[in-house]
Amino acid sequence: MKTILITGAGRGIGAATALLAAEHGYAVAVNYRKNKQAADNVVNRILSNGGRATAIQADVSKENDVLRLFSEVDEHFGSLHCLVNNAGILERQMKLVDMDYNRLQRIFNANIIGQFLCCREAIKRMSTKFGGPGGTIVNVSSIAARTGSPFEYTDYAASKGALDTLTLGLSKEVAEEGIRVNAVRPAFIHTDIHADGGEPDRINRVKEAIPLKRGGSAKEVAEAILWLASARSSYSTGIFIDVTGGK
Repeated sequence: MKTILITGAGRGIGAATALLAAEHGYAVAVNYRKNKQAADNVVNRILSNGGRATAIQADVSKENDVLRLFSEVDEHFGSLHCLVNNAGILERQMKLVDMDYNRLQRIFNANIIGQFLCCREAIKRMSTKFGGPGGTIVNVSSIAARTGSPFEYTDYAASKGALDTLTLGLSKEVAEEGIRVNAVRPAFIHTDIHADGGEPDRINRVKEAIPLKRGGSAKEVAEAILWLASARSSYSTGIFIDVTGGK
């Protein structure tokens, strides 16, 4: 049984990915930062269907938490075959001129430094250079990396642009070590992240500008993530799948 670690897996895209991964036969490490109840609910749903999963608390923006997270994955599962870098934060909509230093530090620590740290630890376990079995890394980016998200989330958009660059560079660094690195770029997905930004009903406001005229589901993003995580995408590395309704 292959092991998959999904960061930020207590809700939204992360939770949908955890449930779908279990359906595909993965043992699932469900990482969460603070909502233990939500993570336990995901784990219990997997266990009730005969799967294997455990919830692990860690704030990926903190290096010591990342080190402990991967150590607990080692302890529970013994190996790691896939990392899904899904954890990330969004803060209230505002123009850059109104953003303070502390906000920028929170966004970049959670949305890109944490992903660098998680990739580093995953490589140490998966790389054939270090005696690992090979594996896959899937980064959850955003359409904001392409649009810049002006007047709303330029900081978030910039962090996701950095994640895209990490995806491209790392895919080439570890290709000969049996690791493929790819990304999905979702947008307009029905999750709680819009409430975090101060506009829970944002999708309804913008849906007429979406070619498919609707928001997407977390499971629709999870399907793309699991394809990139699996051997079905075995000749793809350094690529991006936009799950954006045609935008």
